[in-house]
Amino acid sequence: MNFEIKPVTSKNELDQVMSIRFQVFVEEQKVPLSLEIDEWEETATHFLARSAGKPAGAARLRFLSDGIGKVERVAVLPSQRGTGMGRALMKAVEEFASDHGVTLIKLHAQIQALPFYRKLGYRTVGEPFMDAGIQHREMEKPILS
Repeated sequence: MNFEIKPVTSKNELDQVMSIRFQVFVEEQKVPLSLEIDEWEETATHFLARSAGKPAGAARLRFLSDGIGKVERVAVLPSQRGTGMGRALMKAVEEFASDHGVTLIKLHAQIQALPFYRKLGYRTVGEPFMDAGIQHREMEKPILS
């Protein structure tokens, strides 16, 4: 499949990202909106993925400290799951991070998503923990910049 994935550069694109996140996290997974939207929205770099020109995936990247980035809020609409969009979205975020000096990416993966991230080269760190009522594991992956 052919996807268009890019950092968000307009309010319209950010609105599309937020709509995807609302559908996946708030409606589907029942995460309270008060937990889904946080203090990092304005400083994170958001990514929008489109399939056939239609918004279908989202993610965001935060720069934590020198050389360390954190991928968050990775969401793919149900109609696009299993198409390779999630893999393409993560690749685009990793390339952007690498281009901006990141050498280690961290993320908090929902337990059901661990196999997906492991296939992308992430390894688990630490013990399981709860976030927004969903069990997660911290994961990380070194990347070349």
